[in-house]
Amino acid sequence: MSDPRTALTVAVAKLARIASRLRGGGSAFPGFVARRITPDINRRLAGSLPYGVLFVMGSNGKSTTTNMLTSVLRAHGLRVFTNNSGANMPQGIASSLIGAASLGGRVDADIAVLEVDEGYGAVLARELQPKGSLILNLVVDQIYRFHEPDRVADMFRAIIAEVGGPLVLNADDAFVRGFGEEAAGRDDLSISWFGASEVAYAAAPHGLVAARDFAAEGSGRALGSRPEVGVEVLAQRGAEATLRIGADEASVRLPSRGLHYAVDAAAAIELARAALGDGFRADAAKRGIDEVAPVYGRGEVIPHANGDIEILMNKNLASLQLNMDFLEAAPESVLIAYDESSYDPSWLYSADFSKLERVEAVAGPKASFMALRLGYLGIPVGLVEPDIGKALDHVLATPRPTSGTRTFFLDHDQMMAARRHLGYRDLEAGSA
Repeated sequence: MSDPRTALTVAVAKLARIASRLRGGGSAFPGFVARRITPDINRRLAGSLPYGVLFVMGSNGKSTTTNMLTSVLRAHGLRVFTNNSGANMPQGIASSLIGAASLGGRVDADIAVLEVDEGYGAVLARELQPKGSLILNLVVDQIYRFHEPDRVADMFRAIIAEVGGPLVLNADDAFVRGFGEEAAGRDDLSISWFGASEVAYAAAPHGLVAARDFAAEGSGRALGSRPEVGVEVLAQRGAEATLRIGADEASVRLPSRGLHYAVDAAAAIELARAALGDGFRADAAKRGIDEVAPVYGRGEVIPHANGDIEILMNKNLASLQLNMDFLEAAPESVLIAYDESSYDPSWLYSADFSKLERVEAVAGPKASFMALRLGYLGIPVGLVEPDIGKALDHVLATPRPTSGTRTFFLDHDQMMAARRHLGYRDLEAGSA
């Protein structure tokens, strides 16, 4: 039974949640309120979980991997709580926990799978003491916020210093592999690895876009031989992949196209293997991956009468290029939108846009910059419109594509604005 302070905090935060939704406010507001009343509310609420908390971290792929791991654990019969709205900072996680908690302060779950922002990971690790952790990758991301990858690497090192139990790492990212070598002597950590075969990498037009090459140069370290990998991507084609899980092979259906989704699946399964131990079953893991739906904005398809909308979210060069690389053909109806959060979008000049033949509209505060980039490539643009709502309405009024699907490349802020304009406001309810 919870203590009165926790129960009171949850009750107040739930009222704040209702008020925030009525006003159209942010989903993190209830968590902000709760943490002002009871700073350790995350620890109190997570303390009711019998199997504790698992962390999912990395520059790219956190939301998708969290979704996959949640599905794999549920396929093993566990009741799983997750911050599936992508709220990955302390106040956002508090909001998610409060949303799932009873008025008495108990979360009705066996285990939590939390996507964690690296900037707050050490704080959250001290609060929640995760039973297992995963680091997917480290690439140039959110330069306006973190400035350089070495700074992010130090953040991950600080997180690793606070966690124990299983630590699952990417064997093909030099920064991340270095973390494993640095922590190899700790008795309280059991380190295991995931990755992709050379065959899988070779089949991708641009590999994983600097996940290995840039990191190998930027890590400033001479790494040893590649460690033995527990779960490995052997091959990937479209939205199908073949994985080696321990000594077994399994074919899985991915939530969307691309090698990056296959690598995320390998990461999720390896953390499940490490966390469940003898209770892990490869057949349940396969079923869990097969059943995963896209996370909102990450390959999500929104139905529309004049052509369904596939949203491909792009945060940086890696995510943009991977989404471009795995297009099956030149899309017929394209919208591209970038917001002011892309302070320096010069990385767009490193991207290969050769899959595109025409772009129906570019939108967002960086619309003119994007139109200029496409103009240099000779790719025609139908409309340059900073207002995402007006650009959406324009694109949706054009003739229905013969494929039946329109393709939108959006950064995070423009993705959120586009979904709201289309009537999809409640991220925590899951994808449309």
